[in-house]
Amino acid sequence: MKEYQTITEISGPLVYAEVDEPIGYDEMVEIETDDGRTLRGQVLESSDGIVAIQVFEGTSGIDRKASVRFLGETLKLPVTEDLLGRVMDGSGQPIDDGPEIVPEERRDIIGAAINPYSREYPEEFIQTGVSAIDGMNTLVRGQKLPIFSASGLPHNNLALQIARQATVPEDDEEGGSEFAVVFGAMGITQEEANEFMQDFERTGALERSVVFMNLADDPAVERTVTPRLALTTAEYLAFDKDYHVLVILTDMTNYCEALREIGAAREEVPGRRGYPGYMYTDLAQLYERAGRIEGRAGSVTQIPILTMPGDDDTHPIPDLTGYITEGQIYIDRALNSQGIQPPINPLPSLSRLMDDGIGEGLTREDHSDVANQMYAAYAEGENLRDLVNIVGREALSERDNKYLDFADRFEAEFIQQGYDTNRSIEETLSIGWELLSSLPKSELNRVDEEFIEKYYLEDDAETAEVTAD
Repeated sequence: MKEYQTITEISGPLVYAEVDEPIGYDEMVEIETDDGRTLRGQVLESSDGIVAIQVFEGTSGIDRKASVRFLGETLKLPVTEDLLGRVMDGSGQPIDDGPEIVPEERRDIIGAAINPYSREYPEEFIQTGVSAIDGMNTLVRGQKLPIFSASGLPHNNLALQIARQATVPEDDEEGGSEFAVVFGAMGITQEEANEFMQDFERTGALERSVVFMNLADDPAVERTVTPRLALTTAEYLAFDKDYHVLVILTDMTNYCEALREIGAAREEVPGRRGYPGYMYTDLAQLYERAGRIEGRAGSVTQIPILTMPGDDDTHPIPDLTGYITEGQIYIDRALNSQGIQPPINPLPSLSRLMDDGIGEGLTREDHSDVANQMYAAYAEGENLRDLVNIVGREALSERDNKYLDFADRFEAEFIQQGYDTNRSIEETLSIGWELLSSLPKSELNRVDEEFIEKYYLEDDAETAEVTAD
């Protein structure tokens, strides 16, 4: 381990130092300042004779006389099952006044995507307790399903609801693997952090969770480490301890802003809207760490949350995220303004793996048909709302009015459930049939006749005896 006093430049979160030996990419660094502080850093770029070091605690107090030590290893996280119930800062240090963590091993946080040959196809249902997700955009084990939100919308409330409610059905074949949540927060305010912790402690969800907190006033460089710490913990619990792990990462927009800040400090040629050209690759390195491995009982499922700048889903962050992941859940500003909780809009939302995770033996035999019919009926109602604004409701046929009523009830009874209500998939599908039974049987052209006979509620349909015009 060599020590240098050869700092040549300090730029933002970066320190440049001259070296006389090869230094590895991502190698850990200790910088000792004149006032006796020891700061941690990581090699961001290594070339002949000079290295760029990103400093986790910020570069304040560092001058050219500071000593630089290269440790010869990458950043490692001490992992153990005892991490469950603990709260860490964005660099992996405990901040909950708990007992000292005695690790089983120290694991490299960089990780890697799962080998495609060893990857198992995701096809088991995860129940979040949120009808708009479970019923219409089902999450399955091993999937990566982001939530697209925007500034001022209650994505944090939804994240907490999923964190405390999410469960997997008992799997006899696997011996009923336990469920755990890894929660990684990046660039959040102290107020948001307090709300998260109060909710975790109030509901008891902390007992089965590992929480990583990177605050808005923490160094941006630390923000690039936080999701990797969370995913390393998740992989250990899933593939070494056989847990089904749900990883919630919020807010990926803050993570990408940190990438842009570091890129600007390195004077890189910017890509779209100033973000680094390698942002797609960087995000893929995180998202592709979700999945299942053949022969292992555990799984890693990801729900990254991002706020779309200017509500623009063509912005590079949601755009690239949509390419990498398997769908998206949209938080809708119009539904939120109506007081709908959670304000999830099923129409632009999508879970590409839903069809493989539902049906007989997984959720219920009629799940797919009910979801398809509700989607079609709600879309019809939404289109008719635009027409009502032009011609008025009186000009519409009785059939059209039934679809308008369906859209209103769908929002008020199916999507609306509050943040403290935990619905089983049976309850979700039952509400779906109550709504579909307000339409004539002749309109249910996406539902198998067998299911109509079994689940259609004739009492609710007395007012729906209207033939299509």
